[in-house]
Amino acid sequence: MAQKIVHNYKTLVETLGELIKISGYRNDYIAKKIDMKAANFSQKKQRGNWSADEVQKIMDVIDNEEVEDYLLLQLMRASKNEETISSEEFKKRMGWS
Repeated sequence: MAQKIVHNYKTLVETLGELIKISGYRNDYIAKKIDMKAANFSQKKQRGNWSADEVQKIMDVIDNEEVEDYLLLQLMRASKNEETISSEEFKKRMGWS
């Protein structure tokens, strides 16, 4: 489970630039909202070296339905090669059958 959390976080950080673009907000607006200089924000966006706190603040600002849909799509794409089990196997493992 911890690996899944880390994997999802990495996907979020890797797609943050695109999420910002999809949100419709300008870089300078987001930078101001998270108390960061626009130049620093631009550099971090270009390099993708955000702290966990910065990621959370940015997501608080840009959170909308389009952003959530895009992020969900990216998470689904990133996990498409993961091993899955059938619903029957899941029920069996849970002791429901």
